[in-house]
Amino acid sequence: MVNVSGLGYIGLPTALMMAAHGETVAGTDRNADLVARLNAGQVTFREEGLEELFSQAQAAGITFSAAYQRADYYVISVPTPYEKVSRKMDAGAVLAAVRQVLCVCPKGAVIIIESTVSPGTIHRCIYPIAEAAGFTPGEDIFLVHAPERIIPGNMLAELEKNNRIIGADQPEVGQRVKRLYASFCRGDIAVTDIRTAEMTKVAENAFRAVNIAFANELATICHASGLDVYEIIRLCNMHPRVNILQPGPGVGGHCISVDPWFLVGDYPALARVIGSAMEENNAMPDYVLGRIRAVMEENGLRSLHRVGLYVLKRIHKVMQENGLTDVSRVGLYGLTYKENVDDIRNAPTLQLLERQNCFPVYDPFVARDVVPCQHHDLMQFLGTVDMVVIMVKHRQIQENQHRLRGKVILDCCNAVQLPGVYHL
Repeated sequence: MVNVSGLGYIGLPTALMMAAHGETVAGTDRNADLVARLNAGQVTFREEGLEELFSQAQAAGITFSAAYQRADYYVISVPTPYEKVSRKMDAGAVLAAVRQVLCVCPKGAVIIIESTVSPGTIHRCIYPIAEAAGFTPGEDIFLVHAPERIIPGNMLAELEKNNRIIGADQPEVGQRVKRLYASFCRGDIAVTDIRTAEMTKVAENAFRAVNIAFANELATICHASGLDVYEIIRLCNMHPRVNILQPGPGVGGHCISVDPWFLVGDYPALARVIGSAMEENNAMPDYVLGRIRAVMEENGLRSLHRVGLYVLKRIHKVMQENGLTDVSRVGLYGLTYKENVDDIRNAPTLQLLERQNCFPVYDPFVARDVVPCQHHDLMQFLGTVDMVVIMVKHRQIQENQHRLRGKVILDCCNAVQLPGVYHL
C-alpha cells in the first residue's frame, strides 16, 4: 500500500496515477474541505485528462482521508517555501508530515520525499526525527528522495514520460522505489544517493532561473537601447548553440521562483550568479509597473505615477464599500503563473498587485475571486479599460487579439501581433 501525503498539484496526480496503474493508494491531506471534495468525486484543480484519471483511480479503490494510514510506502508531496529574509528553505510542512507518518508506519516502511528540499535536508533534519521516534534509518525505516519534474498544463503526460531521479542511500531500496514509479513512468529512472538527488533537483531549477533572468535582463537592455528584444532573440537563436528564452513579467510557480533560493540561503557567499538571477526575476514586476506608467503617460492616460499608494488603497476601500468596481482604466490580463493553467502560486501578477493594487484583472482560467476588481468575462473586462497589460500568454488572448483593437496594449510576454503594441 502507498500513502500519499499532500493532495495538491503534485501529490494528487501522483496518487491517482499510482492507483490507476495497479497500486493500492490512500491519499492524505490536512485540508478537510479538500478531502471532502475528493470523496465527493470532485477534482480540485483544472488539468487536461485529470477527471478521467480520477475516475480510473476511483474504480481502482483509491481512498482519501485527513488521517495517515499504515502502509509500505509513504510519498510526501507538501510545499517547501523559503524564508524571505534568510532565503533558507522552510521545511516545516515536510517535517510535520514525516512526524505524523512515523506515528503510524510499520518497521520496514519507505518514506519518499517528493517535495523539493535544500541539499542535505534529509540527513540533517529528517534522520534525527526518525531516530527520536525510535527508528534506525537504513535498518528499520528507509528514507528516499524522489523529486517531481512535472509542470501544470501537461502534468499527466510528464508524469508518464519524464525522466526521474531516485535518491536512496541503500541501493536495494532505491531499486524498490524505482519499481514503484516504473508502474506508470516510461522515462528513464536513475538511482543515486540522497544528497546527490537533493542537489540535482535544486540545480535544475537554478539553471532555469538563471536562463530566465538572462532573457529578462536582455529585455531591459534592449528597451533602453531602442531595440526589439524579440527580433534579437530570434536572430540569436539561429546560432546552433544558443537558445535564449523569452522574457516575461516575472517568475511564478512553486519551483523556479522558490527552489534556487535554497542554494542562496545555504551558500550566500558562493551562489552569486544564482542570487543575482533571482533578484533580476523578482524585480520584473516593478519594471512592468514602470513600463505601465510610461506607456500611460505617452498615450495621455491618467498616470498612476503621481498617486500615493495610500491614496490608491483608500480609493479602493471607499469604492469597495460603495459597490463600485471601476478603479482604473488599466486592466491586467492574466493571474496565473504560466499559460493555460489555473495555478496562481507566486504569480507575477500577484507580485505586481502587492506593489499597486488598483487594477482590474481578468483570467479565463481562474473562476474564483482571488483579488479585488477581478472580472470573469473577457468582453466585460475589455469594456471597462482603455489599456490592457498582457501578463500571461493564454491561448484565449491569442485567439481573440482582434478584440484588443483600439486599446493601448502593453504586451509583457509577446502574446499578440498587432500594430502599435508596447513591449517590455
